[in-house]
Amino acid sequence: MTTALVTEFTKFVRATVVRATTIIMVLGIALICSSMLLAVGTADPQLAAKLGPLIDPGGWVGYFTLAAQVTGAAGLLAYGVVLSWLFSREFAEGTITGLFAIPVSRPTIATAKLAVYLGWGVVTSAALVLTLIVFGLVGGLGPVPVDVVPAIARQFVLTVLTAVIATPAAWAATAGRSVLAGIGTTIGILVLSQVTVIAGTGAWFPFAAPALWAISNGTEATIVQLALVLPVLALSTGLTLHAWHRLQLDR
Repeated sequence: MTTALVTEFTKFVRATVVRATTIIMVLGIALICSSMLLAVGTADPQLAAKLGPLIDPGGWVGYFTLAAQVTGAAGLLAYGVVLSWLFSREFAEGTITGLFAIPVSRPTIATAKLAVYLGWGVVTSAALVLTLIVFGLVGGLGPVPVDVVPAIARQFVLTVLTAVIATPAAWAATAGRSVLAGIGTTIGILVLSQVTVIAGTGAWFPFAAPALWAISNGTEATIVQLALVLPVLALSTGLTLHAWHRLQLDR
């Protein structure tokens, strides 16, 4: 396992798609939120009225509520893209045949891929929170008050859970042997999440519950409902490892 982890980590950190997605996700979400923050001061009342939480409740709380809204969609797509690439690259680059000749089992390699990805998910979650704080300070929100700490914590947890609920893309990319299969699955999850939220059942849909919980300041989803992401991770991991165990070269 150690060899697989080192190998996958080395390939992961050197990959252009990972670096680009990290930058786009972290800076992109922060820039979107800070741009809207600056727009609050505009003289256009119609534009200001569209900024939602930045107007009510406003301040740091509104800023992080807006960040949660953006993260719920943009973060899921970003994580899905990286995960799809991670599990389809062996097929796209033709290196899958070499995996049948090495002493490390294919499920072990898949496990290492998931471990590296989840570790990256935690790192990007922390980086996004720090970047949001810096941009908020630059945007004129002032010192971070103590009562905003729970909102900051929810943003971090939301981003980590968003990385977790993207894991079905790993199985889809493996089963379809294509990055598009994984990305398509991610988009499908995003669409279904929006539908369940509109229908009022989002709290019980594990792919929608984290964002709903963070956006509502923890009132619209319970810990039990948030915990439903764990079966998603377990099932996605099980299906992915099973698919890698049954991989065949003639397909």
